[in-house]
Amino acid sequence: MGYLIALGALAMLLFSAIKILNEYERGVIFRLGRLVGARGPGLIILIPGIEKMQKVSLRLVTLDVPPQDIITKDNVSVKVNAVVYFRVMTPDKAIVEVENFLYATSQLAQTTMRSICGEADLDDLLAEREKINVKLQEILDQQTDPWGIKVTNVEIKHIDLPDEMKRAMAKQAEAERERRAKIIHAEGEFQASTKLAEASEIMSHPTALQLRYLQTLTEVAAEKNSTTIFPIPIDLFKPFMELIESKNKEG
Repeated sequence: MGYLIALGALAMLLFSAIKILNEYERGVIFRLGRLVGARGPGLIILIPGIEKMQKVSLRLVTLDVPPQDIITKDNVSVKVNAVVYFRVMTPDKAIVEVENFLYATSQLAQTTMRSICGEADLDDLLAEREKINVKLQEILDQQTDPWGIKVTNVEIKHIDLPDEMKRAMAKQAEAERERRAKIIHAEGEFQASTKLAEASEIMSHPTALQLRYLQTLTEVAAEKNSTTIFPIPIDLFKPFMELIESKNKEG
């Protein structure tokens, strides 16, 4: 009976000493409280009762930053939320240098976002979002580097404006659209008047005027359901009359 108990205890001891880590995991090993290093992936054998292991994932982490109340540089109160993408590069530092690297990164992202967005005007916050994303990423990456963490990207997801600011921006956008419409209409009138002036100069020539008259007759003649009487200008027959007079003089 004692033999079976001892065998069972040995099996449990061996089972607790064997660990298996996935490809994306690393095990930070502590021996009697002192850091030994990171091991893995694959099969890890620990000394029972002497060594302890903490798992660390090396996969990309998506951290959602909750909405933060921010007062912009031009004294507009907004709510901004973002998402941070980071991964652990050095598992030893992520465990030893900070107590909870996920919570610490989240808090750091919130405070940094409030600071950076508070330094910008509302127009810059809305129009220059990409520049603010890059600035946030650089600052977070620099501050999390001692923790063995690499911040790869920061994206501001949504900027919630007060209702009165939304109404003011809607009125501003409407006024801008009306201004552009008036400018386009004025430019169209100017181009049309310019073309009409050029056409009037061309049509002032008698020959051009006669050709236009004949073209109008052709278009009207195509209408079968109407009868239109046009006076024929004497200028159309003037060349023929001059030809007849010249022949009479010769005769």
